[in-house]
Amino acid sequence: MDIINSLAQSYSENFSSPESELLHEIAVHTNAHHAHANMLSGHIQGRFLSLISNLLKPMRILEIGTFVGYSALCLSEGLQSGGELHTLELREEDAATSWENFRKANALDKIILHTGNALDIIPTLNQTWDLVFIDADKPNYSNYYKLVLPHVRSGGLIMADNVLFHGEVLEEKIKGKNAIAIHEFNEMIKKDNSIEKIMLTLRDGLFLIRKK
Repeated sequence: MDIINSLAQSYSENFSSPESELLHEIAVHTNAHHAHANMLSGHIQGRFLSLISNLLKPMRILEIGTFVGYSALCLSEGLQSGGELHTLELREEDAATSWENFRKANALDKIILHTGNALDIIPTLNQTWDLVFIDADKPNYSNYYKLVLPHVRSGGLIMADNVLFHGEVLEEKIKGKNAIAIHEFNEMIKKDNSIEKIMLTLRDGLFLIRKK
C-alpha cells in the first residue's frame, strides 16, 4: 500500500529547510547504489529529527539502527556541547559506510558507532538517555523499548520509526512477521500509562513517546 503521496512529499520538501550538501550527497548515493535505499530517513524526516533534537538540546542520544548514518547526522545537530550520540548497526558494510559519512561530517568526536547486535550492546552502555530513536529490525521493537525505557530520563523522548509499516498494519488482517510485530509494539505503547504518546503519519509512521 502506497501511503506517501509523491506530490505532497515534493511540495513539503519545497517548503522545508534544505538538507545540507553532505546529507543530499548521502541520499543521492544511497538511492542510486543501496538495495534497501527505502530505509533512508530522507529530507523531510531528517529535518524533523533535527528539529526535535534542536528543541530538546540533548546530552545523550541513542539510535538503534544506523543504516548509512543519515539520521544520526540529523539527530546530532541538536546535541549540546560535549554531548554524544551512540548509534548501533548490525551490518558491517553499512556501519563502514556510516563511519565514512561521519568522518566527512567531522562528527567522529560526537557520534560513537557500535557494530553488532543491539540487544547485546544496549545493556553495556550505562547511560541515561535524553532522546532515543528506534529504527532497526521490527520484531525486536518491543524488546528495544523495554531495554531503553528504564534508562530514559523523566521528560525524555523515544521516537520509533516505521510504525505504519508501509500501510500493512492498516489491513483488516495483518500478515507478515514485521507488520505483526509493529502492530504488537503499537498496542503495547497504547497500553503504557507511564508515557505520553502520539503517532504521526510522517513518512512511514513515527511514534513520539515522552516518558512522564
